[in-house]
Amino acid sequence: MYKKQKKSWVKHLDFLIADVFCLEITFYLSCLIRLGSFYDVSGISEYYNRLAIVLFLTDICIVFLSEAYTGILRRNRLQELKAVIIHCSTVFATITVYVWATKQAEIYSRQVILVFWGASIVVEYFTRCLWKIYIRQRMIRGKRFTKLLIVTEDRYARECVSDFLNNRYKEFEVSGVVIVDKDRTGEEICGAPVVASADGFLEYVRCSVVDEVFINGNTRESSEALANELLELGLTVHFNLVRESRLMPNKLIEQCGKYLVLTTSMKIATNRQIFFKRSMDILGSLLGLLLTGIAWLVFAPLIKRQSPGPVFYSQTRIGKNGRRFKFYKFRTMIVGADNMKKELMEQNEMEGLMFKMEEDPRIFPVGKFMRKYSIDELPQFWNVLKGDMSLVGTRPPTEDEFEQYELHHKARLGIRPGLTGMWQVSGRSDIKNFEEIVALDTQYISNWSLSMDIRILLRTVGVVLTGKGSS
Repeated sequence: MYKKQKKSWVKHLDFLIADVFCLEITFYLSCLIRLGSFYDVSGISEYYNRLAIVLFLTDICIVFLSEAYTGILRRNRLQELKAVIIHCSTVFATITVYVWATKQAEIYSRQVILVFWGASIVVEYFTRCLWKIYIRQRMIRGKRFTKLLIVTEDRYARECVSDFLNNRYKEFEVSGVVIVDKDRTGEEICGAPVVASADGFLEYVRCSVVDEVFINGNTRESSEALANELLELGLTVHFNLVRESRLMPNKLIEQCGKYLVLTTSMKIATNRQIFFKRSMDILGSLLGLLLTGIAWLVFAPLIKRQSPGPVFYSQTRIGKNGRRFKFYKFRTMIVGADNMKKELMEQNEMEGLMFKMEEDPRIFPVGKFMRKYSIDELPQFWNVLKGDMSLVGTRPPTEDEFEQYELHHKARLGIRPGLTGMWQVSGRSDIKNFEEIVALDTQYISNWSLSMDIRILLRTVGVVLTGKGSS
């Protein structure tokens, strides 16, 4: 779907928290040095505690407006010291202006503020350096990297792969290499597997977990056409820029490893948008889990009575860019319903890769009621809280549906799947053609905004309460 912009404080929220902690600690230590004890500090707490709150808000605003953490992991120690001095001095200057503007200069000790300024530089600098060491070690041990596929010619392959693998702060896991001018499938380049040639490239992408694709700008003249094909799969594409390119809309220039790249995606969202979407997911899922608990108390005995077996049903579904995850629902079908699906395929009312029956014999009576009002979907709030899903997105396909996907169908997987989406609020039982669902999903992805999510959520409430559009 969208490639979030990387020049934001949201990406480095850990550094923001660490900086705020350092500033607050050094502020109170400065008070301790000047005033003698924390008891004495509390004696004038109305003023100094108020200044501590102003300090917190000031730091948040400065980071938010200045993008202070852009490139923080690529800075050397001298560059980091310079950045810390600028940051702490800006905070110091803002606090000084606040004290002067509110006519409270006589209340606060100048020594406290000056000691705070110097101490904050020292403490914040060493904290950042230590935290970067920890991040580097965690990246070396960890496995949660963005999966990157490198597309290049044979003569540039070793240098290109080596650049990514030797990056000090690894943001990517090189999942494979595609050599477009020579068939070296099955070989390795610097430890990275060559997974396909030009002919089998798109089929590999369709069937494998790939988050982003790096196209070496020296590769070939048809790179733009290749990028268009990848965009149709919902992937984010990076170019190693060697000249200006008339690419597609939705593009930005950023750094990918050691390369300056032109990045394009179906939708480019700012980090603030991504932050608020995820915050909305977390808050919404917490509320939803409360509703899930209430529903469990009401419906668990009914499910057990009408169909002996577990209350919850889990199934492997396909998430963002082909990732598999456990998908949870209240069970509304008899035990063993999945094994009966093949026998009922001739009665499928959907055209395409989804299965739907208005009178599905596998559903027991209370299950029909739960499905009509989407009560069976409530446990998916756990998937939303975990980050496997979002409140709004595209519906996750089953494994057997995914295996039959054509190339353009994979665009649906360019974002986290959603508990609700365009299909659900457009009369899902009235839409029988899978291609119409794909069109709705790609429309959502290309035009996504927070206001669109809010509109879909509000419409979903109406659909759920009336039972409209569900069978």
